[in-house]
Amino acid sequence: MLGLGSIVACTIVIVAFTLFAINETGTASTKQAQSLASGTALATPIEPANAGSSHKSPVRNAIEEASDWLTSPFAGVTSGSHSAWAIHAVDLLLALLVYGFCVGFLARSLRVRM
Repeated sequence: MLGLGSIVACTIVIVAFTLFAINETGTASTKQAQSLASGTALATPIEPANAGSSHKSPVRNAIEEASDWLTSPFAGVTSGSHSAWAIHAVDLLLALLVYGFCVGFLARSLRVRM
């Protein structure tokens, strides 16, 4: 059961990061064109987690909320970063390390001893 929870947690975090990456790369072209047209430096402000949530499906909102909950213990690691990509990437890597490797290892260890 613990192994299944580990797989589900990792899947949720991976899907949430993939959705973030798709969204960011989809809007990157528009942001770049606007930046070039206005002649200003391109800056990527961090949007709140619920920014634009009215345009997202309920399934996507549920995935992002679950991912935010799963990665909330790692918020202190990325609290000083201003890059949304860095925050999401570090959260993904830490979640995979903790939920994938550590919890998976614990599940395998418990299964062998029982």
